[in-house]
Amino acid sequence: MALPIAIPSKVGVALLLSLLVASCLDTNNTAIPTLKWYVVNEISGAFDEAARQCSKAAQGAYQIKIVTLPADASQQRVQLVRRLAAKDTDIDIIGMDIIWTAEFAEAGWILPWNGKAASQVRQGRLKSSVESATYKNQLWAIPFTSNIQLLWYRTDQVERPPQTWNELIEMAEALGTGTLQVQGARYEGLTVLFNSLLASAGGSVLDETGEAVSLEQEPTEKALSIMKRIGTSPASDPSLATAREDESRLAFEAGSAFMINYTYVWPSAHQNAPRIAAHLGWARWPAAIEGKPSRVTLGGINLGVGAYSQYPDLAFQAAACIASREHQRLAATKGGLLPTLENLYEDPQIETAFPFANVLQATLKDAAQRPSSPLYNDISLAISRTLHPMKAIDPQEDISKLRKIIDRALRSEGLL
Repeated sequence: MALPIAIPSKVGVALLLSLLVASCLDTNNTAIPTLKWYVVNEISGAFDEAARQCSKAAQGAYQIKIVTLPADASQQRVQLVRRLAAKDTDIDIIGMDIIWTAEFAEAGWILPWNGKAASQVRQGRLKSSVESATYKNQLWAIPFTSNIQLLWYRTDQVERPPQTWNELIEMAEALGTGTLQVQGARYEGLTVLFNSLLASAGGSVLDETGEAVSLEQEPTEKALSIMKRIGTSPASDPSLATAREDESRLAFEAGSAFMINYTYVWPSAHQNAPRIAAHLGWARWPAAIEGKPSRVTLGGINLGVGAYSQYPDLAFQAAACIASREHQRLAATKGGLLPTLENLYEDPQIETAFPFANVLQATLKDAAQRPSSPLYNDISLAISRTLHPMKAIDPQEDISKLRKIIDRALRSEGLL
């Protein structure tokens, strides 16, 4: 006996069709992998635009979603380390501070760039930027943006920029109290100052292996002597011991004659202090030794692929797209972030955004790296705590202190 066939009502048919359509849409949506890009909240929108353009160019292969990290690099690191240590599969692409390369690679939290992909990454990029993404001769990330300090000065107060640190301090002292702005707070900026002075004097924190303390006597003593002079000079701002980049910027915009700082001060002065901006000059960082070019500590963001990503191949493709020429130009012109592709410094749009592009290019070619070690965080803390405040530095005694405390950090003793 044949069973009766139920004839669905019009409402039932409509409901059935809507469920089928919804099912198809869900299938289509889940078919497009979403790559999570963990990166600092870039306020100009340049990163968001890069993510949109790369998602569109992928033509359905993937879409990129930005997950914003805090502005403070230390807080960024803490959040990422917790997730990566737990093998979080949510992290596909990491906007890495360049100082994390060794730590993340050694821990197995990022994947290496090999073969043709690695060759393409190295092609045309600043050697210093590629070096920042390399650990134990292996490339671990693609350099995206760069950052480095210049000397800024008032052309209405100074006829020409000083060539050495001694000359800078003498010129600042001749102009009066608080005329020199330097970062002297107990944080990463103090480590950067020491590292730049040490490299400029021909020294390094660690030896070539990255596993032992170097700190040669003569260059280390030279670096510490300059820091001592900065700390005790009447030209230095009275708040030197708590000064970071923004405090230095604000003091300069209020009337100081000299400042060591990053290039973000250029658009800031034009927006907040046009009278100062009209007389804003720039020059390469002063030399520690007369006749020997300065070597300034490199900064920036590299893009790493998370080791626990569900879509590593797609993440490599997306990272390469984000760090492409087009998006480096966008990050520079819209967000004020320096490129890692060398020939972009001769691009008309970059030269318009950064009239000092030639000085940046020369400085970046000679840039100094921070110690390449998985224990960099402890090394940096050892340096900044030993050398703070700068006015209390004793060049002879502090060399021994630095050697001892950094050696302990390398052996994971007395974690800081």
